[in-house]
Amino acid sequence: MDTPARLLALLSLLQSRPSWSGTELAERLGVTTRTIRADIDRLRNLDYPVEADRGATGGYRLGSGGKLPPLLLDDAEAVAVAIGLRAGRAVAGLEEVSDRALAKLEQVLPARLRPAVEALAAAVEHAPENTGTDAPDPEVDPDVLRAVATAIHHTEQFRFDYAGEELPRLVEPYRLLSWQRRWYLVARDPATGEWDVHRADRVTPRMRTHRRFAPTPLAGGDYTAFLMRRAASSGWNVHARLRVDAPAEDVLARINPAVGVVEAVDAGTSVLVTGADSLETVAAYIGMLGMDFTVESPPELRPLLRVLARRYADA
Repeated sequence: MDTPARLLALLSLLQSRPSWSGTELAERLGVTTRTIRADIDRLRNLDYPVEADRGATGGYRLGSGGKLPPLLLDDAEAVAVAIGLRAGRAVAGLEEVSDRALAKLEQVLPARLRPAVEALAAAVEHAPENTGTDAPDPEVDPDVLRAVATAIHHTEQFRFDYAGEELPRLVEPYRLLSWQRRWYLVARDPATGEWDVHRADRVTPRMRTHRRFAPTPLAGGDYTAFLMRRAASSGWNVHARLRVDAPAEDVLARINPAVGVVEAVDAGTSVLVTGADSLETVAAYIGMLGMDFTVESPPELRPLLRVLARRYADA
């Protein structure tokens, strides 16, 4: 390689993993360790922050700051990024930014890769994702996701307005999870110590607090399982409480943990608290329990069930 090509290859290696020894870099590029040291100095003179640790376990790594290195992707990585950005267009709220990022990527793709990416664009389509409800997907502002992720990364309290509430919330943020085309924040209230799940599409961030907190472990440590349990009782647009003529263990055996929370009333009766994005969806799905039930709330669910009952009977 000539020097410019070798510098680009060196940058690509430094981006691919946290640390490299001088010997490893020399072997990968087919040069001496003395040449590697000279190339590192050249990169530093170009304002790329290459850091070095001395000693037997030392090595080189690309630090933060300075110039933004060129995005160096191999052929498979470039195609994977293009496919991922096209998939991002299926997420409500991210279509426009995904299109912009994809346009920038396609503009700088090498000529040999463009046919593959264009072929994928012409041949791949996404079938509808939202097939379990009649409600549209909620749109999430990418700036909201960025604000939440920043607070989580810096372990600082997060203040935000929540749709439908007058007063802002202050929480300790722990995880941002994506599930069924929705984004959720798992957080802890520092005043009460209670854990909760917040829908990201209902969050409007306030100014950063820059107030650090000492993380508190979640009981069980499984944020995804906690989200699914919590979403069943509070994470949907509408909720229903049903008295089921069956033992709690039988009801649990019929549902996904994310579908509802089950409580035993007695040996042969239980209560199921479930939810969805619309009462029509609740009405359609609770018949799949295959068990007799009584609607305790909300009363608006009852006329929808009567309509469905008539339609099934007429059929």
